Amino acid sequence: MALSPQWLDELRARITLSSVIQRTTKLQKAGREWKACCPFHNENTPSFTVSDEKGFYHCFGCGAHGDVIRWMTDQRGLGFMDAVKELAAEAGMEVPAPDPVAAKRAEKRASLIDVTGAAQEFFVDRLASDAGAKARRYLASRGFSDAVVREFGFGYAPDDKQALPGALGSFDAAMLTESGMRIAADDGNSYDRFRDRLMLPIQDARGRVIAFGGRILDNRDGVAKYLNSPDTPLFDKGNVLYNQHRASPASRQSGRVVVVEGYMDVIALANAGIEDVVAPLGTALTERQIELLWRMVERPVLCFDGDAAGQRAAMRAVGRALPLLRPGHSLGIVRMPKGMDPDDLLQERGVRAMETLLASPASLLDTLWENERDAQPLDSPEAKAGLKSRLLAHVDTIGDEDIRALYRRELLDRFSAFAFPRRENTWKKGDWKGRNFPARPMVTPAARNSLRMLAGGSNRDALLSAVVGGLVRFPDQLDRHCEDLSDLAERDPKVAAAINPLLDSLEPLEDTGETPISGAAGHIAPPDKTRFTFLREGTDPQVARESLAEAVSLLVERPALEAALAAATARFATDPEGAFADQQRLLKRKLEFEARLGQMASMRADAEDDGTASGNEDTTPPTPEPADGAQTD
Repeated sequence: MALSPQWLDELRARITLSSVIQRTTKLQKAGREWKACCPFHNENTPSFTVSDEKGFYHCFGCGAHGDVIRWMTDQRGLGFMDAVKELAAEAGMEVPAPDPVAAKRAEKRASLIDVTGAAQEFFVDRLASDAGAKARRYLASRGFSDAVVREFGFGYAPDDKQALPGALGSFDAAMLTESGMRIAADDGNSYDRFRDRLMLPIQDARGRVIAFGGRILDNRDGVAKYLNSPDTPLFDKGNVLYNQHRASPASRQSGRVVVVEGYMDVIALANAGIEDVVAPLGTALTERQIELLWRMVERPVLCFDGDAAGQRAAMRAVGRALPLLRPGHSLGIVRMPKGMDPDDLLQERGVRAMETLLASPASLLDTLWENERDAQPLDSPEAKAGLKSRLLAHVDTIGDEDIRALYRRELLDRFSAFAFPRRENTWKKGDWKGRNFPARPMVTPAARNSLRMLAGGSNRDALLSAVVGGLVRFPDQLDRHCEDLSDLAERDPKVAAAINPLLDSLEPLEDTGETPISGAAGHIAPPDKTRFTFLREGTDPQVARESLAEAVSLLVERPALEAALAAATARFATDPEGAFADQQRLLKRKLEFEARLGQMASMRADAEDDGTASGNEDTTPPTPEPADGAQTD
C-alpha cells in the first residue's frame, strides 16, 4: 500500500499530538509546549517535551524523538500500517486502498470485527447474569481482582447451542460462521462453537477483538479444557501474541517482555503486578511470533513450566529461534521449579520469587547445551558422539555466519571438556610434605638410565633436557611443579617419556644431609654445554630455583601455543575472520615466548659480562655416574 507524503502530512495535521500522548502519559503545560517524565525511561525530573506546533516529541534524557505515528509504533507497539489506520479513523480520513481486491478484504475484516466485538459484549453481559454465577466463582477461586477481570474482558458463553443468533441478530448466519463464532454442520445446521465456558477475548496489536479462548468450568470426559477460535480472515494463531497490545507499552518501561505458555498464566502474572507478559495461542512459538517479540525487546524471556512438556516446549522454541538469530537478538530461557507453572509459583512463593527467576534467565546456548547433554545417558563413546552430532546439527541451522561460528566453537569447547575431562594425577601435589614422606626425594636406580639418555640425548629439545636436568638437580622443586608437568605429560608423549620417571619412580630416602646433585652415585648430570643458569654450579640456589620455575612455565606454554595455532589454522575454512584474529594473537604470544626463552638462555653471558660468573672456574658438567651394574672401561 503506497501512502503519499502529502497524505501522511494531512494525517499528522489533523491529529493533535499532545491529546494522543495524554491518553497514557500525564502531561503538564509549559508555555506553548508540554512536559512530562519520559515514558521511555525512568526519571524523576521531567525531560520529555511535546510540541503540538512543531508536531513532535523529544526527550533530552534518552533521546526519544518522533511524531504521532512514531509514538504509536514505539510507545504502543503497533506496526506502521496499524498505527496509520487507527489515526486515520480518528481523523476521519480514509486510508487509500491498493486495489479493489484488497479493499474488499479490508471491508470484510472490518465487518467481522463488528461481529466479534458484539460477541464480546454479549459474553461480558452473560458473566454478570445469574447464568454466569459458576464462572464468577471460578474467577474468585483464582484470586483475580475485579480490575483484572474487567481489564482482560472475561465473559461467559451460556450452555446453549443457539444463543448467538438471537443475541447477534443484526449479523447474518454466514458472518457468524466466518468469524468463527458458530460451526456449520454437514447436515446444514449450525450451532455455537463456545458453550458453558469462561470466555476470554483475543485481541490484535490495536486492542480489537479478533477471536476468543474458552475454558470449561467442570472437567468433562472427551471435552478439551481450552478451546480457541479457528483461523479466520481476522485471526491467524501463528501471527498473534496474546496480550501484545498491553505488554508492548509495559515493555517500554521495563525493558523486558516475558513469554508464558498460556493466557491464564498471563493473567495470573498481571494480577500479581507483572504486566509485560504475552503468550502464544495453543501452538509452539512461531517464527512470526519471535519476530514480533524482537520488535519489543532484543532478548525476550521465555518462561516454561517445570515438567517434561515444558522442557520439550523450550527445545521447540530453541529450534525455531536458531535459524532467525542475528547480532544482538536472542532469547532468555526460564524454567519453573519442577512440577510448577507461573500461577503455582505465585501462589506458593509470591511475586518476589517469580521476579527473581525472571531476573536471571539462562542463555539460548546454555539451554541448548544442557537439554541435549541431559537428553539421554552418555555412558558410551557412541552416546557421546551422538551428543556431538546433535549439537552440530543445531548449529548448522543458524543462518548468521558469525553467530554460527561462535556457537560451533563454544559448543565444541564444552563437548571436549565434557567428553575428555582432565584425568586425576596419580602423583598428588604435597605428597612429599605429608606424614608418609621425608622432606627430600631422590631418583630411583630404575629411572637413572632413562633419564640419562633423555637429558643428554641429541634428539631432545634443549629446553626439555634442561628442565629434566634442573629437576634432577633440585628434586624438591618437583612438588612445586608436579601438577603442570603431569598435565603436560598427558598431552605430549615426548614430555611424558622424560617427566614420568621423575613423577612415578621416586623413592623417599632418609635425610642424610647430602645434596641431590652431589650424591656419591646415581645422579643425572645436566645436558652438556648448557647455557641455563639453574644448571650451573655456583649459582645462588634461590635464583636457580626461580630460573627453573620460568623454564617449566615456558615448557608447559609451548605445546599449548602450538596446539592453539594448529586449531586456529584448521578453522580457516569455516571461520576465516575468527581464525585469522586468533592466529595473529597466538603468533604474538609465540614471539613473546621465544623472546623469553632467548633471554633465559643468555643469562650466563650477561652474568659473565657483569663479572658475577666464575670465569676461571671449570664449568664443564661432570661425567654422569654409570647406572648400577653397568660396565666401565
